[in-house]
Amino acid sequence: MPEASGSVSRALRAAPPDQLAETADAVLRQTLGAARTEVFVADYRSSGLWPVREPDRPDGVRLRSDGVAQRCFSSQQPVLDVVDEGRCRAYLPLSVWGERLGVLMVELPAAPDAPTVEAARDAAGEMAMAMRAADRETDRYRRARRRERLSMAAEMQWDLLPGRSVRHGDVLLAGQLEPAYTVGGDHFDWSVDGDRLTVTVLNGTGSGLAASLLTAMTVNAMRNARRSGGSLVEQAELASDTIFYQHRGGRHVATLLLELDDRRGVVRAVDAGSPHLLRLRGGRVTRVTLEQQLPLGMFAETRYDVQEFPLEPGDRLFVVSDGVYAAEPGEQEPYGLRAMARSMRSTRLQPATEAVGTVMRELHAYHADADLRDDAVVVCLDWQASGRSGDDTGQ
Repeated sequence: MPEASGSVSRALRAAPPDQLAETADAVLRQTLGAARTEVFVADYRSSGLWPVREPDRPDGVRLRSDGVAQRCFSSQQPVLDVVDEGRCRAYLPLSVWGERLGVLMVELPAAPDAPTVEAARDAAGEMAMAMRAADRETDRYRRARRRERLSMAAEMQWDLLPGRSVRHGDVLLAGQLEPAYTVGGDHFDWSVDGDRLTVTVLNGTGSGLAASLLTAMTVNAMRNARRSGGSLVEQAELASDTIFYQHRGGRHVATLLLELDDRRGVVRAVDAGSPHLLRLRGGRVTRVTLEQQLPLGMFAETRYDVQEFPLEPGDRLFVVSDGVYAAEPGEQEPYGLRAMARSMRSTRLQPATEAVGTVMRELHAYHADADLRDDAVVVCLDWQASGRSGDDTGQ
């Protein structure tokens, strides 16, 4: 049924940005004979899926481990659920370029055949692309995502993010910020360009709006250098100079800049005073030791050196801020000494998009569900290197 996805695509292009759910519903009723549809979006913590058309409905769709919607969202595969009187609900992932937005539910009068499922999946892909584009034109989908009011600092941080996950060639990358609704200075950024993936993680200083403003200036300075063709060193140096001449050394930002050559499996890095970089390989978590240089903005005209290290196919990298690594709730030892490695090892069968949530949930459990004392960011990068020979990895 290729006409279904084509009809959805044409209709979504013509629809107002805030009416995508209603437009897709009308077309899928007509082309697939759907009894009803529902568009669910993941909240800021990825702890629940919530209906776009009734975002305040109290029952929502909780991400229970046994939930049908959860299986679809986690696996990124269609899931069929037969309900009473032979009706079938098809759950399709709403994702674009590896970023998971939510789930599209299509209720059909009977169990669908393979072409119908594929048509519904294509329609969900068109819906996800349209929602991503519409996000700048309407607040509707962002309102559905939030379960409580964001602080001003958090509003700025979430708007500054490139997304929460991305797939690029052999790389799957994901990140998560906590506390989701009040995060201040910690942040991550990334960009894909050919065989190159650039990732930066910032361990922001201070709290609240002041921290968010400092982070925004730092991220945009690095983006300015990167978009002008600047290397990692040039990105670090422009950001450092910008911060220094604004704050004269009174404020600085600990930052890790990474650039992965996806073809060769080589990572170039500038370690400007943390965050922490760890590698999961064969069930073992080890710290990737880099030469730690000065945080951005501490002194005028600071110059930075780049370092390199190779990856092996199947390697997973975690980058965590001090709010994760150094957390010491209730006078316990820091989370990063032992508990964090255990949580990272437990993710080895999960995709990166699930792994960041696992590490964050374990961090909250380590705090006995008390509020985090500091901002926390976790970024996870998987490199699969499919079809590459060992000689191509630079080892």
